[in-house]
Amino acid sequence: MVSERPKVQFETLTVHFGEHIALKDVTLDLRPNEILGIIGPAGSGKTTLLRALNRTLELTRDARIEGKVQLDGEDVYRAPSLPALRRRIGMVAPLPVGLPMSIYDNVAFAPRMAGVRSKTTLDGLVETCLVQAALWDEVKDRLADLGTKLSGGQQQRLTIARALSHEPEVLCLDEFSIAIDPVTTMRIEEVLKELSRRISILLVTNLVQQARRLAHRTAFLLMGELVEVGPTEGLFGRNPSDSRTFDYVHGMFG
Repeated sequence: MVSERPKVQFETLTVHFGEHIALKDVTLDLRPNEILGIIGPAGSGKTTLLRALNRTLELTRDARIEGKVQLDGEDVYRAPSLPALRRRIGMVAPLPVGLPMSIYDNVAFAPRMAGVRSKTTLDGLVETCLVQAALWDEVKDRLADLGTKLSGGQQQRLTIARALSHEPEVLCLDEFSIAIDPVTTMRIEEVLKELSRRISILLVTNLVQQARRLAHRTAFLLMGELVEVGPTEGLFGRNPSDSRTFDYVHGMFG
C-alpha cells in the first residue's frame, strides 16, 4: 500500500435513527489501495457506516447525521452532484440483486446511464468488468441470457461486475458472501485482493476469519462505537488493545 492522504475519512460520525443512535463519534479512515475490514455483531452500525458514505441514509426519513464524511478530503454531503458521487463509490449488497435484463445489459446499464453509447466501448467495459469479477469465462458465450437465471454465486459476481462498471474509486461490500458457497466466496476473495491494487475497499463482514484473510487493517464496531482499529494480524493476535476485541474475534460473543 502507498502511504498517502486517506481516501475516505469518517470524522466523529454520529448517526441517529429517531431516538436510536446507530453510530456514535466514529473516527476512521480508509487508505488508498487498502482493504479495511469492518467487523462487529449485528446492530453494531457496520452497514450504516457504508450508507453514510454513499449517502443512501438520506432515503431513511428519520436518519440524522453529525460529523464529517470525506472522499479525497471533500465533504460528501456537499458534493455538487449526487449521481457523480455515487459513481465513485461502488456498492455490493448482502444478497445479489440482478436487474431483470441480460447479463450484458446488467453490466452496461451504469455506463449507458452515464452517457456511453459506443458499442465498442461498452463491449470492452462489459468484458473487463466480468473478467475482474471472475465471471467472464462462465458467461462469455451467453451474454444475452437473463442475469437473474444465473446461480446465486454467479449473480453475486455479476453484482460486483456491475459495481465495477462505473469504474469506482471505492468499493463497499456489505456481507457479500452471506448467500454464496465457500468455493465461490474464495474465488471472490481472490478477486478482491487483485482489485485492491487499483481501488480502496471497505469490507463489512460477520465472518471474522474473512476479515483476517483479506483486510490490511480491521476496525471493530460494537453497539455503534468504534472499539479499536489496527493492523489485522495485531487485532487478531493475543494482545489487542481492548479485551472486548479479543473476546469477539475468538467467538466468545457476537
